[in-house]
Amino acid sequence: MSPAAQNGNGAARPIAVFDIDGVLADVTHRLHFLDVHRWERFFAAADVDPLLDEGADRLREALTDHDVVYLTGRPERNRRLTVRWLASHDLPTSPLYMRDDDDHRPARYVKREVLRDLSRTREIASIIDDDPAVVRMLEADGWPVELATWLPHSSTLQDAQENQGRT
Repeated sequence: MSPAAQNGNGAARPIAVFDIDGVLADVTHRLHFLDVHRWERFFAAADVDPLLDEGADRLREALTDHDVVYLTGRPERNRRLTVRWLASHDLPTSPLYMRDDDDHRPARYVKREVLRDLSRTREIASIIDDDPAVVRMLEADGWPVELATWLPHSSTLQDAQENQGRT
């Protein structure tokens, strides 16, 4: 991770954590690939995801006094595609935390682990995620988390996140 920006008194700014799919990226056009477990096609189509304005506005607002970090369940092999998508929408492209390619745990466990690591050195001020299971777990752990509701959560996506460990 690059050196943290500092606030006026020299301390590192707090972190605002954003999920990508369902928070910033509208994945509805590619959900049909999940019904038949076509994971590579699902992720390959991500480069044309429309931007969700509500999420993008929240991210840009957070940038005024936070460092933004992305925490996605997308596998590492999709890093270049994801960075390209972020850049195409004039969003910062890093830091970007992704699941290992061979990690098929439910998204909530992957994200909890990354957040615990991040919190050892930085204050986490907010987390926005669209996955109700992630939000429930993080709330129970005491994290400052908000459920993104601007795109209805899909049961197909929920299955991929929780039972298949794929997004």
